[in-house]
Amino acid sequence: MLVENEIILDKVDLGILRLMQENARITNADLARELNMAPSGVLERVKKLEQKNVILQYTARLNPVPLNQKLLAFVFMKAAEGLGCGTTGKALAKIPEVQEVHNVAGEDCYLVKIRTADSASLMELMRNQFSKIPNILSTRTTIVLETVKEQQQLIIPEK
Repeated sequence: MLVENEIILDKVDLGILRLMQENARITNADLARELNMAPSGVLERVKKLEQKNVILQYTARLNPVPLNQKLLAFVFMKAAEGLGCGTTGKALAKIPEVQEVHNVAGEDCYLVKIRTADSASLMELMRNQFSKIPNILSTRTTIVLETVKEQQQLIIPEK
């Protein structure tokens, strides 16, 4: 039984995704060569994966240190709003230093990933930005001392 809006990916789709996730700059000709396909067929598949929102975006992964974003912190937040109300999450997502906002189960409502220059800029962000969001009741901040692994790649199954 198919679930509504379920996207079915075949072996070729998964191969395209695997190669593109390893190198988003791979050319259509190189994709076709790797998959033993015609370039026109690969291009059509890629366009369909984009239309189905399987491929969401093409980005460059940047080193935060030369951009003076040396401090990485995770902030757990408790909010006054009811479950499923996204007002606080949307307000947090508008702040440029906020990289991720996750609505979480448990005692807290949100887990927020933040990059700033240093602890002083983090404190300024909390005083000047977070304090203006009316629903935030409390925060607990964890500052990262060292990142052992950080990635966006997903595990792509073999078919």
